[in-house]
This record gives sequence, C-alpha cells and structure tokens, in this order.
Amino acid sequence: MAILEKATVFTDKIRPVPAGELENRLLAFRQAMDKAHPGWEMAAINHKIAMYYFTGTMQEGVLLIRPQDAVLWVRRSYDRACNESHFDDIRPMHSFREAAAYYGTAPKIMYMEVRKATVDWERLLRKYFAFEEIGSLDDVMQDLRMVKSKYELEMMATSGAIHETVLDVVAPGLIRGGVSEAQLAIDLYSEMVMRGSHGIARFNLPMGEEVIGIAAFGKSGLVRTAFDGPGGTDGTCIAVQSIGNAFRKLQPGRLVYLDIPCGFDGYHTDKTVVYYYGDINKDEQAQKILDAQERCLELEQEVVSMMAPGVTVESLYLRTMAKFNNVYGDGFMNGGKFLGHSIGLVMDEAPAIAKGFTQQLQPGMTFAVEPKIALPGLGLVGTENTYVITERGARSLTGRSHGLRVVDK
Repeated sequence: MAILEKATVFTDKIRPVPAGELENRLLAFRQAMDKAHPGWEMAAINHKIAMYYFTGTMQEGVLLIRPQDAVLWVRRSYDRACNESHFDDIRPMHSFREAAAYYGTAPKIMYMEVRKATVDWERLLRKYFAFEEIGSLDDVMQDLRMVKSKYELEMMATSGAIHETVLDVVAPGLIRGGVSEAQLAIDLYSEMVMRGSHGIARFNLPMGEEVIGIAAFGKSGLVRTAFDGPGGTDGTCIAVQSIGNAFRKLQPGRLVYLDIPCGFDGYHTDKTVVYYYGDINKDEQAQKILDAQERCLELEQEVVSMMAPGVTVESLYLRTMAKFNNVYGDGFMNGGKFLGHSIGLVMDEAPAIAKGFTQQLQPGMTFAVEPKIALPGLGLVGTENTYVITERGARSLTGRSHGLRVVDK
C-alpha cells in the first residue's frame, strides 16, 4: 500500500468536473426521461448534490432541463459558478421571475426530486411557472447515479487511498490511553483532511449528518442512534449523535470502534476498523471478541465473493444470511436487516444490500460492505470496506480487512 502523506493530494488548485463528464450525464438523463416519462417537457433541479452532479457546482438557484436545452440559473454566486463549472449555459438571475419569462409558457408537469423538494420550494416554483402537476425524478436520479463513470471511480479511489492510509496505518499511533472519543475522532478527521479528504459526509436520510464520523470506546458503541446504521455512540450530547464523547477516556481492555468517513471532490468511501486497546490475553472475554470479529470478516468475504455482474443485490444478503448461524440475535448489525449499501455522492445511496432490492449488479456500481456485531457489555466489532463491481468481480477501494488489531502501549 502506498501511504498518502499529508498534502500529497490537497492543493489550492480547483479540480473542475470535466466538461465531457457533464455532457454525458445530461445526455443519459434525457434518455432516461424519454424512456420513463415520454413527452416530458421540463425538469427542475435545486438540491445541491443533484446540481453538482449535472453542473459541477453547488449554487443557490435552479437547473432547468428541457429536451432541447439546459440552463443553470444562479442567484448566488454566479461568479463562482462560472469560475468552477464547465457547464455549457450558466445565467444570473435576481428572481425566478426572470427564468420564467425566458421560457414563456410553463410545462403541464414539472419534474423534480420529490423526496428532496420542500413544500416551500414547490410553492416558490409554482408561483412563477404555474405548472399543473408535479412529477418525480427520484427513480431516474437513483438509476443514473447507481453506476459510476471512470471519472467518478477515480475520485472514489483517491478517497479510498486516504481512508486506508489513515484508518489502517495512522490510527494505531493515535490510539493512546486517556484520549477521549471526541479527540481521537478529531485527530483522525484532521489526518484525512490534510491528505485531501473533502471534509464532510453527506447522506440521503434526514437523520444522517456527519462531518467527523464516530469513535466509540467499549460499551459506548452499543448506544443506538436514530440513524439506520449499526454503529453506535453517546455522541457529543443529546442533540448530536455522532463524533463521540469528549469526556469518555480510553482505558485498557476497551474495544476502539472507528467509523470515520472520507471523501474526495464530492465522492465518498466508507470504512470501519476496530482495534483493542490493552493486553487482550488478560481479557476474560477475549475469545468471544475474537470469534465475533472473525465472523464479521467471513461475512464480508462471503458477500464480496458473490459480487459479479448479473447477480441481484438482494441475493447477496439472502444467500449470505442463509449460511450464517446467527447466535448473536439482535446484536447482529445492532438490529439492522442489511449488510451494506451503495455509496457515491452520498454515503447512503441506493440500493442497499438487503431484501427487496432486485437490481442486478453492473460494472461501475459501488458498495460499502459492513457486517458488524454488538457484544453486550463489551462494544462493537466488525469490518467495512468500499468495493467497486468489475467484470471480474469486486475490487476494494479502501484496502483489505483485518482481524482484531491490538494496540498495547
């Protein structure tokens, strides 16, 4: 593994999304809309992630796409949009009235991301465009983002290299007696940002909000959060269910659960590692901990071994679970009913590796595989890495998995 030193990727030069990439996405969108909604007239994009996907910039405004043209209307900041985006048609506006006047007539159906659009946004748009109905873009957008381009995979590969360096190589040197959960999470976050990580983790789900991620010591990792994931933490306070507790200090004989997200130029990878701090040979529960970690490694490899083009996503879950003797009950995945999730511009892209997701795997799809087990009274063990589907199977972007690694200082 090539260790990424600080500042090897992070520079003051902007890295615009290539013009050809944006053109291909717009073409694919129109083709998908023609198939899903024949006769469509206009789509409105205002959510920042979708706007970035199509234009390579995140501004306050709206991207209006028609079969014959696409215009990014920007209220703030037009200059920044022009500086960092290769999108073909960017125009300033002070009010949506200006955009509406340009088109003259409104479409009967305005298509938008229904799951992202607020009532306030819909009312604002309808005030000036006076469309009759709302159509959903959600399925079209999900399908478009499910398969990554060569450019997108390059961004995720860079993120994965940062991830592997920090969590597998740097982390052991930061795990020390007396460090708090919050401090360790901050230290690891800093190491990632200084190597080029974009410094935030974006989610689809409303309860998903992270910057730094989670560092949990021992039983702290068993505290379930409102987010639909196996990781646990007390958080910094009741209002923030992530990062870790600033007053929970690391003591010998504790599991150290690290789920610190990483990303590069908008694209995320997901990785979790678990360490043991102290002399595990003196721990009466050592075998239970080691066995559970081994089960998680086996489950990850079971899923990965089946990842090939044409295989349905749900079969990865169903076939793996059919072989798994779950003696951990509700502790497996901390009660969750999945083994991983798609990932890209957000951490929790669809589909999930769970029952009911019947999409077939295709080259370019990316998944985080994350079997984890909650051990009552002890904490969380498990593993997680991000994989890309290729013609020959799955390839890890975040390095390999490990058995329980011990840090004894």
